[in-house]
Amino acid sequence: MAKKDDKPTEAKAKKGSYGSESIQVLEGLEPVRKRPGMYIGSTGVEGLHHLIWEIFDNSRDEAMGGFCSRIEVSLLPGNRIRVVDNGRGIPVDIHSKTKVSALETVMTTLHAGGKFGGEDSGYKVSGGLHGVGASVVNALSQYAKVNVHRDGGEHVQEYARGKQKAKVKKVGASKEHGTIVLFDPDPEIFSEIKFNWSSIVTHLRQQAYLVKGLEINMLDLRDYAGKINTDDAFYLKDVGYNVPSMSFFFEGGLYSLVKYHNKFQKPIHKEIFYVEKQEGNVAVEVALQYVDDMSSREIAFANNIYNPEGGMHVTGFRTALTRVLNDYVKKNNFGKEAEEGFTGDDVREGLTVVVSIKMAEIQFEGQTKGKLGSVEARGATEKVFGEAFGTFLEEHPDDAKAIVGKVVLAVRARKAAKAAKDSVLRKGVLDGMTLPGKLADCQSRSAVESELFIVEGDSAGGTAKTGRDRKTQAILPLRGKILNIERARLDKMLASEQIRNLVVAMGTAIGDVFDISKLRYHKLIIATDADVDGAHIRTLLLTLFYRHFRPLVDAGHIFIAQPPLFKVKKGKDISYFYSPEQLEEYLKKEGVKAEELEIAAEGDDNSEPVEGDDEVEKDAKAAKKSSKVHVQRYKGLGEMNSEELWETTMDPAHRVVKQVTIEDAQEADKVFDLLMGSEVGPRKSFIQSNAKLANLDV
Repeated sequence: MAKKDDKPTEAKAKKGSYGSESIQVLEGLEPVRKRPGMYIGSTGVEGLHHLIWEIFDNSRDEAMGGFCSRIEVSLLPGNRIRVVDNGRGIPVDIHSKTKVSALETVMTTLHAGGKFGGEDSGYKVSGGLHGVGASVVNALSQYAKVNVHRDGGEHVQEYARGKQKAKVKKVGASKEHGTIVLFDPDPEIFSEIKFNWSSIVTHLRQQAYLVKGLEINMLDLRDYAGKINTDDAFYLKDVGYNVPSMSFFFEGGLYSLVKYHNKFQKPIHKEIFYVEKQEGNVAVEVALQYVDDMSSREIAFANNIYNPEGGMHVTGFRTALTRVLNDYVKKNNFGKEAEEGFTGDDVREGLTVVVSIKMAEIQFEGQTKGKLGSVEARGATEKVFGEAFGTFLEEHPDDAKAIVGKVVLAVRARKAAKAAKDSVLRKGVLDGMTLPGKLADCQSRSAVESELFIVEGDSAGGTAKTGRDRKTQAILPLRGKILNIERARLDKMLASEQIRNLVVAMGTAIGDVFDISKLRYHKLIIATDADVDGAHIRTLLLTLFYRHFRPLVDAGHIFIAQPPLFKVKKGKDISYFYSPEQLEEYLKKEGVKAEELEIAAEGDDNSEPVEGDDEVEKDAKAAKKSSKVHVQRYKGLGEMNSEELWETTMDPAHRVVKQVTIEDAQEADKVFDLLMGSEVGPRKSFIQSNAKLANLDV
């Protein structure tokens, strides 16, 4: 006979069992709001801008299909976004499966779109493979509205956080054709909603190069609240508003894009190589040019989607490039160094190349499409580029000679650098080379909890060594400004004691023996003074990390310390402020009057008068004898005592450090070329053009 307790009660079943009732079902667009990072990468700045790219890509796909010739992107007051195209317009008739308007289906249903039906859909090629773009943007917006102009009428539907507010409604007749999408990103999803104009311009300029004959306009209307009516016209630019704007229209395709990226460089050969050809189901387009530089720029696209991580098309290109150049030098007797064979790194030094493929069935790794996974693209790119580049070298012997000469120099540099590395790193270790003498190492041997502060000068180094947490914080002072590595090869770099000390302290080695797993500190913190020299040293270090330790930047190991600019003492209370604006806000909030202020003059207490707050400074000079509220201006880390440096800059509980990220690697690369490269003319022009924008503290 069974005991009473043998049969579990209903309550016990609910508590301990794992059945169907345990499975959570998210309906509609709930999965997007629940896990936004799965669809847009992150809820930070990049994810916020990804909303624009998703809507723009839909319009761009219309242009790639030959249905659209003009796109307008407007930043509206309140950080709303408006995207307009003159394409066919999203269908508004009733969908056979969903039984609601096709527009509502596209905007409120995941994996619904016009890009799955092959040629019958009108999209032979598209970037939006998964059909989630518009619905994801809708789900992550607190408000959205779509106006569709087609078949002689205008239709409208509004949404709130992904849900339709009413059915699609026809609001009148229209002579236009196309789609207007307006969306307002949701503050419940994004901690900060602030669009970067320059990032948007850069992205859309790139797209204009990729779609020949497409006109792209951008308007910045954020400061025109109450002055702009978004219903004034189909295209707001046509109204003639006198507002910040940019327009792009290119007919040269990738050829023009290579010229744009090399405008601050010295070309090795005059003729830019270009090929565009269909191979099977893959359309391949490649343009390249070698320049007098040590870095390479490989820019890849698949269906006009930028692939920062490359993919199969890049692999195919690299394979063909190395093979064709090796075959060419063997055939034409370029000497012993050439006959020994070129490596992939050799043939890519100084190369600017754009690789673009288009295909109907495309596979990306992830919704953000950072890497192309379509295997078919590799063979097609390798064949099309390999055949065309081989012919180019034969038909342009002078250009071929210049290219091979550049590669031979890279081979010599590689061998010299290898010898230098062997001597400095490998041999040094065998000889018992220890960590740099100036390095004050931490006690911990756990890289995860260890930090290395790279500080400017022995004075700041001494203060930091005294004030640090010896268990987890190491200090490496640098003497003066390090070598500008943008103009130096690896062997010359390793001859620099300052760079050599840093490389040995980090533990990763450098070049082809770089190993990120051997990094001794997971936080590398650049701590320089708040003046022009400090900014220069910081830029030199960032150049070094970007060019030779890029994986450290990508992995989030590089940081910049933010020491305070001001110390304010009010009675026994001490406060620190990191900008003149913060100081001014504090003084106003506290109701501090001019007669209550004393601002330390230059030389007094190692500080200077407050800058950036003219009214405060003017009033303070008249009341300098007052000592009720004392303001001290810091200019260098060495001016702080060890306790102040710890409290403000080194204590993890209170400090402010900025993590170095690369939002747009292409633009970062161009900036380093411009500001740190060997060409003086472009740098001089840049300084003259932007001098008025500089906020210098000298």
